[in-house]
Amino acid sequence: MSLGANDLDAVAALLAEAETADVAIGALRRRFPALTVTLCDPSDVDTETPFRDWPHLSLHLVDGSDHCWRLTADPGRATGLVVVPARRQAA
Repeated sequence: MSLGANDLDAVAALLAEAETADVAIGALRRRFPALTVTLCDPSDVDTETPFRDWPHLSLHLVDGSDHCWRLTADPGRATGLVVVPARRQAA
């Protein structure tokens, strides 16, 4: 499944409304059952540029069409989503 403009709008709306990454994951899995949706620690993708950012989380797209998964900026190749909670600032 690739992500079209309407799908990306729906993903953006769900992520903008989600209060936590766990809520976002659940909503995305219900709305897009054909996609792999994963929660990832910020340190696991700290050198990668997110596809899109919100104040409380980031979104990366995954291309799993080959043997190894890789992050992609191309929604047409996306077979999965990675949700990353924002890093907490030190007090």
